[in-house]
Amino acid sequence: MTEPAATPETPTPADGPDQSNRRRKLLGRFALVLAVIAALWALWWVITQRGRVHTDNAYVGADIAVVTPLTSGAVREVKAGGTQLVQKGDVLVVLDDADARIELASAEAQLARARQGFRQAEAGTGAAAAMVAARGADASQAAARRAAAQADFDRAREAYERRRGLVGSGAVSKEELDSARAAYEAARAQLNQADAATAGAGATRQAALGELQASQAVTAGVSVNTAPEVRAAEARVAAARLALERTVIRAPITGVVTNRNVQVGQRLQMGAPIMTLVPLDAVFVDANYKESQLRKVRPGQKVELTSDFYGSGVVFHGTVKGFAGGTGAAFALIPAQNATGNWVKVVQRLPVRIALDPADLKAHPLRVGLSMNVVIDTREP
Repeated sequence: MTEPAATPETPTPADGPDQSNRRRKLLGRFALVLAVIAALWALWWVITQRGRVHTDNAYVGADIAVVTPLTSGAVREVKAGGTQLVQKGDVLVVLDDADARIELASAEAQLARARQGFRQAEAGTGAAAAMVAARGADASQAAARRAAAQADFDRAREAYERRRGLVGSGAVSKEELDSARAAYEAARAQLNQADAATAGAGATRQAALGELQASQAVTAGVSVNTAPEVRAAEARVAAARLALERTVIRAPITGVVTNRNVQVGQRLQMGAPIMTLVPLDAVFVDANYKESQLRKVRPGQKVELTSDFYGSGVVFHGTVKGFAGGTGAAFALIPAQNATGNWVKVVQRLPVRIALDPADLKAHPLRVGLSMNVVIDTREP
């Protein structure tokens, strides 16, 4: 006789409520854990992140220097290549200086001629003074001769008039009267000649005096180093020497050579850009924040930055320096015309200038144009 097969036990009605209670307990514990995590996260955010405004719309910038020649000329030598770090004052490009040297030599010759002319004017002043003295002596002699001629004339006239008054009495012969008249006429001629000589001597002295005054006008109150013509010649020499010095183009700042577009033999025009210098130790960051994020941002607040170039492991420190004068849309080539057509409000971004810590830049140099992640702590005043 065979035994009946075993059948599975039928669950009692009490097992269903136990499993439901366990499930509710697990869900409650899970919800409690989530609530604790959420509370801890909220506490962490309030303590560490509240008041910190973030943006990844930020880029490295710098006050770059565009190198341009200050004189025209052919390139003789290029001493700086792209990506090369140069120091302030280093030679970048050398131009052909043959024309500049000729101009300098010509200006120096003109300066020597101006100094020689001034010295000649000084010597002429002395000669003119001596001539005035000589002509004064001549005038004095002429005046003395004129006085003698006047005395002779007066005596001859008195003698003639006296004899002419005695002609009627017969005391004076006609021959004697004629002799007195001839002496009188000769004395008058001598007096007229003396007058002419005196006038000529005076005119000659006045001419010599005019030459002296002209010479004195050139040299009076000045020296060979302060004369106007000499100063003008010195200015031309300085300009020529400056043009010669400008044939050697030097670095105006310390930086990395970028965008070099100059080659040996190339003819450069004055003012044409030939390369750009980027100062790696003086870069900054322009962070373009939304206008709604800037309510509590103030200059002087601390900033933390990370770069995609170095990764999140390298943190840069900085300070808010100020705000741009307008949004990017305001200075766009074709600004938005919000007063026409259908208007849709767009949140604007305002550039915020951030100065970086020089020690961080020295340890991890940045390049212009790199993107940055910026966090400003607005909890500080």
